[in-house]
Amino acid sequence: MFQYTIGFIGTGNMGSALVRAACKGIDPQQVVVTNHTPAKAQALAKEVGCQVVLTNEEVARQSKFIMLGVKPHILPEVLRQIAPVVKECMDQGEEKVLVSMAAGVTMESMYQHLGLSQRVPMLRIMPNTPAAIGKGMTLVHPECCKPELVDEFETIMAQSGRFDRIGENLADAAGAASGCVPAFAYLFMEGLADGAVMAGVPRQKAMTYVAQAVLGAASLVLQSGQHPGALKDAVCSPGGSTIVGVSKLEEGGLRSACIQAVAGSAEKNKKLGK
Repeated sequence: MFQYTIGFIGTGNMGSALVRAACKGIDPQQVVVTNHTPAKAQALAKEVGCQVVLTNEEVARQSKFIMLGVKPHILPEVLRQIAPVVKECMDQGEEKVLVSMAAGVTMESMYQHLGLSQRVPMLRIMPNTPAAIGKGMTLVHPECCKPELVDEFETIMAQSGRFDRIGENLADAAGAASGCVPAFAYLFMEGLADGAVMAGVPRQKAMTYVAQAVLGAASLVLQSGQHPGALKDAVCSPGGSTIVGVSKLEEGGLRSACIQAVAGSAEKNKKLGK
C-alpha cells in the first residue's frame, strides 16, 4: 500500500513550485520528493517539511499520485524505469496515477513508453511557477483519468491556484498561454520599471509600483470579467498621458510581439515531444 499521497520525481523550478503548493494543501509528511541531485531534493524537503527518497522507483512504489517533473527528452527513460514498479503495484490492487507536466509529450506517447498492457490512470498538466505562492494557473487534461481521481488531484493541489480542464488537443497552445506567459510578463514589467527609472523613480520603488499595477490589472480582468480592451479604454482619458503611452507601445509593436511570442511558444511545445 502506498505510503505517500503524492510523490515528485524531479524538483526543478516547476516541480519545486508544485511541491511547495502540495505541502500547503496537505500534510507535508504525505509528500515525498526525489531528484537526480539529492542535495537539491533534501534542501527543498528541509524547507517545506516533506520526505525524501533516493530513487524514482521508490517514489513510484510509495506514492498514489506520481508527479513526473522532468524534461520532455528525459521523460521516456523515467517512464521505462518506473514501469515495472507501477505494474507490480497495480497487480496488487494499488491505485496509481501518473501526472506529467512535460510540454509536448502526449499521453498516448507516455503509454507507449510505459509499455504496459494495463492502462494506468494518467493526467497531463500544464502549470506555471506562480503556483508556488497560490497564484498559479494549471491546465488539466483529464481524458485518461476517472473524474474522482481528477477531483482528488485538484484538492491536493488546491493551494497552487486556479485549474481548468481542457482537451489535450489544446495542450500546446493553452500551455504557452499559461506556462510561458509569466516569463513574458516579467520581461514586460522589467521594461516598464526601466522606463520609470529613466523618468527619475528609484529602482526598487519603480519595481514595486509596476508589479502592483500589473497585479491589480490582472485581478480586475479576472474579477470583472470585462475585456482587457474595455478596461484599457477606461484608463485612457482624452488627451491624457496614458493614451500617449499606449500609442508608444503600439508604435513599438507590443501587440504583434505578444501574439508572436505565444504562437511561437505553442509551436515549440509541439516539437518538444518529438
